[in-house]
Amino acid sequence: MSALAALALLTLWLTTARTRGTQAPKASLTPPPSRDVVTYFIADGKSGSGYRPADRELAVWALQAWQRSAGAGLRFEQAAESAALVRVYWAEPDGGEFGETQPLMIHGRRGAAVFIRPDVAALGPDLARRASADDLLRDSIVYLTCVHELGHALGLDHTRDFRDIMYFFGYGGDIPAYFARYRAQIQGRSDIAKFSGLSDGDVARIRAIYAQDVQPLPAAR
Repeated sequence: MSALAALALLTLWLTTARTRGTQAPKASLTPPPSRDVVTYFIADGKSGSGYRPADRELAVWALQAWQRSAGAGLRFEQAAESAALVRVYWAEPDGGEFGETQPLMIHGRRGAAVFIRPDVAALGPDLARRASADDLLRDSIVYLTCVHELGHALGLDHTRDFRDIMYFFGYGGDIPAYFARYRAQIQGRSDIAKFSGLSDGDVARIRAIYAQDVQPLPAAR
């Protein structure tokens, strides 16, 4: 793993990267990456968090969605937690955010810790009611949250376009309809692996970062 690939994971999302909130995020500073492997780790969730063992698969599918969309310039590889540049954790059911991404320094390189809230009951009564009656909607919410937060880990900012996976809910819009739009595309759980949820705009932005041949940069200090 070169320092450049690690720098591609730079994110400044301590509070502004949350998928819900009232303030628009600041732009992240992300140099173009090289064609190196990006290591990842997915933790198990704790009892009482709303986590299901199959949620790991949703996170893997989210990684694969970004890899397919980015082209040859992005490739993920599983690693031990201590070595992974992208680390996915399952958040406790408190607060109202769908997820959050925070920067990490890993052996002198910049990575990201991604927190996903699997307990959709904590996300408001409307979504909670719908998701409790529809497991595919629940899985759609968790999956799309993984895709969104991993997008931040890979260097993407929020957008104002309701069609985008990187759309910022702080701009408004019908949030249950946002997830229902994706849910309408799938007939079974395995369909989630086929439908990325990314818009044309999301794909263009991830390819603009990862489909470049660039010179290596010095390691982060």
